[in-house]
Amino acid sequence: MKFDFDYDVHEGVATITLNRPDVLNALTFEIYAQLRDLMADLQYDDAVQSIVITGKGHAFCSGGDVYEIIGEMLERDMRGHLEFCRMTGALVQNMRLLEKPIITALNGTTAGAGAVIALASDFRLMSEKARIHFLFTKVGLTGADMGAAFLLPRIVGQGRAMEILTFGDKIYPQDALNMGLVNRVLSPEDLLPKAQEWASRLATGPTFAYAMTKRMINNEWNMDLVSAIEQEAQAQALLMMGQDHRIFYEAFKDKTEPKWNGR
Repeated sequence: MKFDFDYDVHEGVATITLNRPDVLNALTFEIYAQLRDLMADLQYDDAVQSIVITGKGHAFCSGGDVYEIIGEMLERDMRGHLEFCRMTGALVQNMRLLEKPIITALNGTTAGAGAVIALASDFRLMSEKARIHFLFTKVGLTGADMGAAFLLPRIVGQGRAMEILTFGDKIYPQDALNMGLVNRVLSPEDLLPKAQEWASRLATGPTFAYAMTKRMINNEWNMDLVSAIEQEAQAQALLMMGQDHRIFYEAFKDKTEPKWNGR
């Protein structure tokens, strides 16, 4: 399949590079749809075990293209607007439901939909030169877009999320790190190598265990404690019967490193 972004798979790691640097990697209708469908397809692609998303040039992603999307959307009726908003939300939904870890390497401007794509990933690495900007209210729209009002409070807390989504101010790297919005802040030259290092480690590790961990984190967001503990007991019992757990045991006895097979 041909994409309007760069796509490469190497040793189990898929790297997506948004490649419209002249417009800060702004998204088009086509790119939204391609990313949405790719995130669904990757669930069944055994050649890919982890994903890195980054941007070309000085931006990660500045959101929807002002001319190619916003200008055209103003000419659509209510149904057309709803179809578009559901499509963009489906991208985030597919990212969260994908049982493979996603790392976003935020190399520069991360705004609007770009900020929500970062939210929907499992790990966020941020360049010292990057800025995160949930700017929806700055353009007269609700800060609740593409699942932002669902995801952000779970990452930074309700009060902080209200501040971020209401005021729409830029978030600088150290502040993002302090509030837990990103996992690491790195120099620009170290950003992508660290993302690839993490992705490689995830791709060669006990991938079924990682998948179950992501599934359980998603599932338990809306559970009570008793239900969560029971669900974890059932999930762990399944994993204890898996091949990777036995591989660990045999390697431990032999004093060798386990060679995981993801089963």
